Amino acid sequence: MQVTTAAPRHSMAIARDGNATPVRVPIGGQFLHGDLVIPCGSPGIVLFAHGSGSSRRSPRNQFVARMLESNGLATLLIDLLTSAEEYVDDRTAHYRFDLPMLATRLVTIVDWLRRQKETRMLTIGLFGASTGGGAALMAAAERPNDIAAVVSRGGRPDLAGRTLTKVMAPTLLIVGGLDATVIQMNRDAMRLMPGVVTLEIVPSATHLFEEPGTLERVAELAADWFISSLRPVGRPQRETEREGA
Repeated sequence: MQVTTAAPRHSMAIARDGNATPVRVPIGGQFLHGDLVIPCGSPGIVLFAHGSGSSRRSPRNQFVARMLESNGLATLLIDLLTSAEEYVDDRTAHYRFDLPMLATRLVTIVDWLRRQKETRMLTIGLFGASTGGGAALMAAAERPNDIAAVVSRGGRPDLAGRTLTKVMAPTLLIVGGLDATVIQMNRDAMRLMPGVVTLEIVPSATHLFEEPGTLERVAELAADWFISSLRPVGRPQRETEREGA
């Protein structure tokens, strides 16, 4: 098993390309609120699945989104809970670990993107953080013809269970080098995934990638993965695990 460590680089300024458009995705009589950015000529769009207790305003996901946009990719940062559900979840944590429900929400949003004139021709990628990583993989298994790539940051693919055996989208798992428990969870999940899957370990990073340069490295890895996977090119050969210097 080949192993690679993805070294963090120095901080970089990320320019935003395009203005965010507020969107509302209907869900049962209510709405999921999001922010959509589509750079001119974008070949694909990345839908974000935030982690437990977070939202579309997550500063980490916003940072990654700005990097993707500066590389010409469209982004959709969106809340996976309605306002009423967020109110309940803030007090009870009732919804944040309901991965089947969150994955269903992602599928609903993917279907919505396919119906919109501005996004229906774009290839779709999913970026999931923490529990959102597990939800993103479950959604990719549900929509194999619509999801072209997945990136998981500090994700919990183990929460997707046997659904992992149906994930065919090229998947990049990014985990902090100091996040030992989650590294093992991701390694175990890789063994169940039949498609192209790579594990990148960012040295000296904890679960939230708060250390200098580590979140920048996550954004760079994600941008490279999506730029490669969301273009109409042939799929790479399967990789088992990689640690890059």
